[in-house]
Amino acid sequence: MKDFKEKLSLVPSKPGSYQMKNKDGIIIYVGKAKNLKNRLKSYFTGNATGKTRMLVEDIDDFEYIVTSSELESLILEITLIKKYNPKYNILLKDDKSYPYIELTNEKYPKLKVVRNVKRKKNKNHLYGPYPNVYAARSTVNLLNRLYPLRKCETLGKDLCLYYHIHECLGYCKKEVDPKTIKEMTKEIITFLKGDSSIVVKKLEKEMEEASKNLNYEKALELKNNLDNIKITLKKQKIDLNKGYNFDLIHFYNDNNYLSIQIFFIRDGLLFGRHSDIISTLGNIKEEVEEYIIKFYDKHGIIPSKLLVPKEIDKDLLSEYFNIKVETPIRGKLKNLLDLAKENAKEKLDLEEETVKKNDEERMKAVKELKELLNIPNASRIESFDNSHLFGTFYVGGMVVYEDFLPLKDEYRKFKITTDAKDDLSAMKEVVYRRYYKVLMEDLRRPDLIVLDGGKTQIKVVKEIIDDLKLNIPIIGLVKDDKHRTSHIMNENYEVLQLDKNTHLFLFLTRIQDEVHRYAITYHRNLKSKGTLSSVLELVPNIGEKRRKKLIRTFGSLKKLKEASIEDLQTVLDEKTAQNLFNYLKEL
Repeated sequence: MKDFKEKLSLVPSKPGSYQMKNKDGIIIYVGKAKNLKNRLKSYFTGNATGKTRMLVEDIDDFEYIVTSSELESLILEITLIKKYNPKYNILLKDDKSYPYIELTNEKYPKLKVVRNVKRKKNKNHLYGPYPNVYAARSTVNLLNRLYPLRKCETLGKDLCLYYHIHECLGYCKKEVDPKTIKEMTKEIITFLKGDSSIVVKKLEKEMEEASKNLNYEKALELKNNLDNIKITLKKQKIDLNKGYNFDLIHFYNDNNYLSIQIFFIRDGLLFGRHSDIISTLGNIKEEVEEYIIKFYDKHGIIPSKLLVPKEIDKDLLSEYFNIKVETPIRGKLKNLLDLAKENAKEKLDLEEETVKKNDEERMKAVKELKELLNIPNASRIESFDNSHLFGTFYVGGMVVYEDFLPLKDEYRKFKITTDAKDDLSAMKEVVYRRYYKVLMEDLRRPDLIVLDGGKTQIKVVKEIIDDLKLNIPIIGLVKDDKHRTSHIMNENYEVLQLDKNTHLFLFLTRIQDEVHRYAITYHRNLKSKGTLSSVLELVPNIGEKRRKKLIRTFGSLKKLKEASIEDLQTVLDEKTAQNLFNYLKEL
């Protein structure tokens, strides 16, 4: 550990943000402080343990930026964290955002499950978050069956099946009274706000009619729907006023681990909860505040009110989010806050040993990898793979790991823009595009590139990395004839001896499996959409303008598949028309 005594003596006792760097000049931690001098001194005095010790051992230099207030230092801290994604700052483990139910604000509204709520301009009719996507979809399916809302994305030219089974009012052909639509949406909103009485009456009436008509199968299905609604509402009931809408957050910390619980309260009901366990640097208050900001930045919708324990800086969060942030000191809300803390403690007590063991195994594997490859750092790993259809129409995928934890927000998909004939040419394009962007945008570089393959794949990637004058180590995970990983090869084409029973070997093969899954899933998802637009996305040399022209010319996937090469050439050049024709034959 370096001696920073002289540099620390020059640090002012003012608010600001500080950035810790390793010996390669990479920012590994960003923090904020009311008093920069006191905070920075605290890292280099006393006996650090756990994650803090690892950070201090990694620090080769630090910088700081003085601000005029703590709010400014917080905003600067969050901005720098987003820019540099430092390895020692809090990592949100869940990659998926929570599902919401959206009732669209249109002439003919739709009801659907959405996740990317940050992109929504109109948030007046968003309900949630739901604890899981199954609960949200079940609710939407039930309401869509009971209320004949519009089901199609765009109005069709003729009445569809939903109209004939009485689940749509035929908006594409029929004149629908706006009062009918208004009444439906009013009842749906009432249900989504927690009052199930109208929907329950509808289901009970349908169930009685089904029984009278001896349609016992339908009656049983309706009874199950009723039971599910009652069970869900019973689980949500927490004896609060109906108008209560807020998120409630508490935490519990022990042995360098922090357990966080978030309760989502909507109209007096417990809609769901979120929990997480993270390793901590010891500054619990600030790490909880950073976690809260990252959580709402990721998940999109900020509640109108937050309830937090007294340790958290309410004024700071209130200014940052521009919402009410309060700490209840008595009554039902105080009891609920205590319950959240109790849940946080129980979760940490239950999972601490497992989390600790996993952390130790990962850190040991990182150390082994550094020694195996004789490299100074092995924290950030980027891995690549391709997927194709019968040797054509390639896509690529890249996954990113930090200390063998996946950074799913940094995964990237690549549509191959050239007419790739094999895996190697597809890999060349993907790797070149990735690291050209890293150079141009000064993005963080990986400590290691992991490939699915041996000498041939390593050689191709090494040429690109050398051409770009990047110094990034490369290894290949070589499979045997049974498609199982057999050994590791370095960039000098040497086979590295590594016991297959080690955690390092297991972690590396997990990365290999993950990137393979990611690339294949991307290809399958594009194909499974089954729409004309998604099919055209896979074909090289067909950009947005050409896609729009093909869609205008042929109108549907069915008509496009029926088209001859000559028909396609009315829009495309000969080579691209042939490519598209060949691809469509395989669908």
